[in-house]
Formats: sequence, C-alpha cells, structure tokens
Amino acid sequence: MRRHTTADEQFKGVYLPYWTYDADTKSRYEGFRGDEYTVTVGSGENKRTETRVRWTPANGRTARIFDDVLVPSSHSLPSKYLARLTPWDLENQRPYADEYLAGYISEAYQVPLSEGFTEAKRIMQLAIEGDVRRKIGGDRQRITLLDTHYDDTTFKHVLLPTYLSAFRWKGKVYRFVVNARTGEVQGERPTAWWKVVLLVLLGLLIGGSILFLFAMTGETTG
Repeated sequence: MRRHTTADEQFKGVYLPYWTYDADTKSRYEGFRGDEYTVTVGSGENKRTETRVRWTPANGRTARIFDDVLVPSSHSLPSKYLARLTPWDLENQRPYADEYLAGYISEAYQVPLSEGFTEAKRIMQLAIEGDVRRKIGGDRQRITLLDTHYDDTTFKHVLLPTYLSAFRWKGKVYRFVVNARTGEVQGERPTAWWKVVLLVLLGLLIGGSILFLFAMTGETTG
C-alpha cells in the first residue's frame, strides 16, 4: 500500500467562513390532500385490487421561526462535504478575538451576503414545505401555492474550526475535512472496495491524530 499511498499534506487548522441567518416566517398555502383507498376491479382470473387516491382541496397558514440557518461562504471545498459536517456547536459561539486564530488559517468569505440569503431561503423553504405537508395530512399531498414572508431577518458572519488534509492515491489527490468540534470527517475517496478499506484504515489513523490535535488546540477552537 505504501507504494501507492502518500501523505499529500499534513493537517492544517482552518477556520471556514459561514453566514448564519435568522428569520420569522409566515406562509400561506394551497393544495390538495390525497387519501388512499382500495377497490376491487375485474373478475375471475383478472380480479385484482387497486389503490386509488381521493383528492380534496386544502389551504391554510403556517409559521416558523428560524435560528442560525447555516450557509457556507467558502468555495475551498465542495458544499456537499461542508453540509455533512453538521451539527456544529453554534450555541457556544464566542465573539471574535485574535487569540482564537493562533495556529489557524482563517479564510475570508467568498459568498456575498445576498447570495447566502438566497441559499438560506431555499433551506427554510424545504422545512416550511414539510410543515405544510404535515398540516395538509392524508396519505399524499400536493402543494400548488406556497407564499412565504420573511420578517425580522438578521445575519451573522461566523468562523468555524476545521482540520484540512489530503492523501495521494496512484497520482490522484483526495481531500478531506474534519469538524474540529465533533471529529466528523467528510471528503473525497477512492471508489473501489479495496480503496475504501484503505480509507477506513486511514480514518482510524486520523481519529487518533484528531484526539491529539484537539487536545492541543482545545482552548482556541471553542
């Protein structure tokens, strides 16, 4: 294995920038509730049971308060990996202080505030759609109108601690990122099963390294 796998770079402590958004939302919806029922059709050998849906109109209102909807404001890593690093310990955030950055690289935000809010509204809308479907009830739901108003919107720019590294496999570099608060690991990996086994072994090694690094930097990553 050593002939094919090499450490491309050592762990780097990096504060990744995020936007967080708060909003008080109120939504009006229209749609249909679908209730399933079964009927028997045909006769003889062709006799069978079919499931059908009875649709009835539905409408109403729903409200939800969102707190700290998190949107990455960095393009350094694919957003799908950053999204899987959750949950973050946002309740114990601390005000910015220079000493917290000791030994860490700090990225500047790359996503404008307005663009981040567009993504935050998309995330909120998915949650609101779930609320509406539960309100409509039944076995199935159709939403034909969902009109949402966002009030008392606020935002914060936060820096969240990670460890970044990479390994090289047969000439290709695979990057990964570690949540420095929880140890959650996400990143690129080889797809063949024997390569996955290699990655798991590497993950065990990373886990031991995290314990050491986290103990050394615990006071600066809170």
